[in-house]
Amino acid sequence: MSAVSLPLKFQLGARTLFAIPRRLVRVPLSLEAALGGGPPALPPLAAEAHGYSITSLPAAWVPGVAKHGLIAFERQAYTRYFVDLRQGEAAFLAGLSANTRSGIKRKAKKLGGAGMMIRAYRTPDELAAFHALAAPLAARTYQARLLGSALPADPAFVATMLRQAAADQVRAWLLLIEDRPAAYLYCPADGATLRYDYVGHDPDFAELSPGSVLLFEALKGLLSEGRFGRFDFTEGEGQHKRQFASGGVDCRDLLLLRPTLANRAALTALAAFDGAAARGKALVGRLGLERVARRLRR
Repeated sequence: MSAVSLPLKFQLGARTLFAIPRRLVRVPLSLEAALGGGPPALPPLAAEAHGYSITSLPAAWVPGVAKHGLIAFERQAYTRYFVDLRQGEAAFLAGLSANTRSGIKRKAKKLGGAGMMIRAYRTPDELAAFHALAAPLAARTYQARLLGSALPADPAFVATMLRQAAADQVRAWLLLIEDRPAAYLYCPADGATLRYDYVGHDPDFAELSPGSVLLFEALKGLLSEGRFGRFDFTEGEGQHKRQFASGGVDCRDLLLLRPTLANRAALTALAAFDGAAARGKALVGRLGLERVARRLRR
């Protein structure tokens, strides 16, 4: 497995202030692997590689994986949430808190009054129509502006999407308000697991929370369909993931770097920066300024 360019990013929220170039071998674990029986076998490290970047590694496996004569650095700790789609809609709804159920009902009512319509897509022709509507919307989202993680618009992605649709390996949804796309959700399959890969909403409708309502309706549809076994929220946390999940794996994103002087200096700087950012975040929380900080980051 060859190394790729994966800079060590110094980030505040979604903003990257600067980065240190590194070539790393990526070892991303799927949800099935994270729920599996043991740590991954790391591929050989090529001479030009600085080390490994391992994502979604269960916390219990970290000590074993870190024993390779390399410097281990934990970049992120989170729960990788998922929804068990075999449980049925009644069990799913019963597992939601009363606040979540009432909140979704209230938001759906507001969107209904605004002329909401939800469309689901699965065949190649349907996905082509979905992409024609969702790609312009995706370009306006927070994910496009700050994260670079919006639904791709390039021909290669479209070709892959259509192949997956022909194999019944993708699902997508749009929420429209008076025929205007307001939120989208695109989920390819990894075997029997559907992944929460691309999501976004029109900032003009942010106060109506169209993304949360769309996700809720999509999950209900998947529970009724019975085609997939799990819905994988992938890496990272978020309130909506915690609200809807039926399970999760305690995971770590781990860097394993060669013990060179340059790598040690880079990780020392990264640890100091991350520590300062964490202390700043805690101070903002104590002062009750989370909303102001969120606006500044975006």
